Amino acid sequence: MVWFKFLLCIVIILFAGTKTTRYADIIAERTGLGRIWIGMLLLGTVTSMPELITGVSSVTLVGESGIPDMGLGTLLGSCIFNLFILAILDVLYRRGPVLNQASTRQIASAGIGILLFAVAALSISFGENLSELALGWVGASTIIILMLYLLGAWQIFRAERNRHLPLVPTSPGQAEESPVVRGVWFKFVLGALAIIGAGVWLSFVGNEIAETTHWDTSFVGSLFLAIGTSMPELVVAISALRLGAIDLAVADVLGANMLDVTYVFLLDLFYTKGPLLSSVSDVHIITAIIAAVMSLLVIMGLRFRQKRKTFIVISWYGLLLIGLYIFGAYALFTSGIALE
Repeated sequence: MVWFKFLLCIVIILFAGTKTTRYADIIAERTGLGRIWIGMLLLGTVTSMPELITGVSSVTLVGESGIPDMGLGTLLGSCIFNLFILAILDVLYRRGPVLNQASTRQIASAGIGILLFAVAALSISFGENLSELALGWVGASTIIILMLYLLGAWQIFRAERNRHLPLVPTSPGQAEESPVVRGVWFKFVLGALAIIGAGVWLSFVGNEIAETTHWDTSFVGSLFLAIGTSMPELVVAISALRLGAIDLAVADVLGANMLDVTYVFLLDLFYTKGPLLSSVSDVHIITAIIAAVMSLLVIMGLRFRQKRKTFIVISWYGLLLIGLYIFGAYALFTSGIALE
């Protein structure tokens, strides 16, 4: 029964994510906003909402077995799965390496993601030594993560605004006054709410899986919940690929990753027993390091472009992304068993 619930949650997220992607693309077209804007700001926020809701509910609503490792595992595990999605896109894209079609401006997002992963890994590693550096019960390291995200996101959004706003063809207020756009916005919000609702339910289902299988909650959060809550990113990416909007797909993945790490601050805010990164298992360091290395591979793929795929159906970075994800899942599973 618990697996049926898990699959039902995924189906709901898949359905809502598909619809939300279509509405977001319509909004991008009707309002004149760039697809990179939509991918990073709008879709990135919505598709990462299940991770946030699942993580927060894991540290506040579910049983003790889910506090706080399952919440952090969901966020960091989602990051490596999101980057694994780029390897899937590379296989599906037949014309060549998929990152060749993405703008090099995406490197900034990947670089900020690496910085955030590094801060998280170091904070977990030196958790006991940093436990006294806190504002109330909120750790100083998660506050630093939040500030770095806000600073980096502001720089990226300002650069994109300066690039795209002069090209907007609509007159002032035209997009806001369009009843078609207003209707699409309403449907978009409904789809987002469905994703959020499924994310809340998924946190309880993940706790049931941990209790039923007796697997470690870090592994359950980093694998099952991470994959389930990353389904919107997968749906968005594949839908964008079919539309030929590869920048939209890449921006959503990298933007969602930036948000997923930043959500650690919100988890820390809700986890009132002390600094969250000082209370979790060292297993999460593995996930953070793998996510940083995978992001570095994406930067290399964006920077050093090749005309053809290295292995006919997949590029060199796609193969490495798949290998790192499999290695990470195996390492988390074996580490989780050892912790039981």
